[in-house]
Amino acid sequence: MTILVTRPSPAGEQLVNRLRSRGQSAWHLPLIEFSPGEELALLPSRLEALTAGDMLFAVSKYAIDYAHALLTRQGLAWPPQLNYFAVGRTSGLLLHTLSGLNVDYPRDGESSEHLLDLPALQRVSGRRALILRGNGGREVLEQTLRQRGVDVGYCECYRRSPVSYDGDEQSRRCLQLGINTLIITSGEMLQQFYTLIPAYYRDSWLLACRLIVVSERLGALARQLGWTDIVVADAADNDALMRVLL
Repeated sequence: MTILVTRPSPAGEQLVNRLRSRGQSAWHLPLIEFSPGEELALLPSRLEALTAGDMLFAVSKYAIDYAHALLTRQGLAWPPQLNYFAVGRTSGLLLHTLSGLNVDYPRDGESSEHLLDLPALQRVSGRRALILRGNGGREVLEQTLRQRGVDVGYCECYRRSPVSYDGDEQSRRCLQLGINTLIITSGEMLQQFYTLIPAYYRDSWLLACRLIVVSERLGALARQLGWTDIVVADAADNDALMRVLL
């Protein structure tokens, strides 16, 4: 098994190093990179507009990292009167550690669907919510909260930008390395990688690879694109991916 990790830095390098330390052949090809979001500077005012009992959702560790760094620079703290939610265990524990506040997150998965199943989110009509995210994504979370009567707002804390590669060059490199297992952790990156690889290599190599994904929804997208050997990890963090791969 030769593994291609497409997670962005630094999580991607960390996973590759852990795999290599266990004797696995692993390589890194980050598909996206991060920068501060266009609305990050507006975060303090948007937090201030929320009142006791309103909800704050952190959809990834990147949103938390950028938001916490801004609040720290401005000498501000996470408002204690809000109800905090995170999409998964990793982001939930990170936000709890940085804020010192209680953070609710699903214990049985790391997706918007799992989050929306939490008991605390079943009767929320009339409340407000602020979703900390990147540039796009988590529409299922927003739409479902609105259907439940929540006034939902966003704050773009970080931006995801695709890393530019030559598709032919990367396809030849992957074949030379003997890549037969892919780790892709978002629908955006899955579509990006599928589009990057030219049709010839897509049919002869890419779709024959085993694909490791982090949600059933992502697995369904992969099947639509043509993959058949798909494994769904039980979470999106490196520990869960290590369990699948080893």
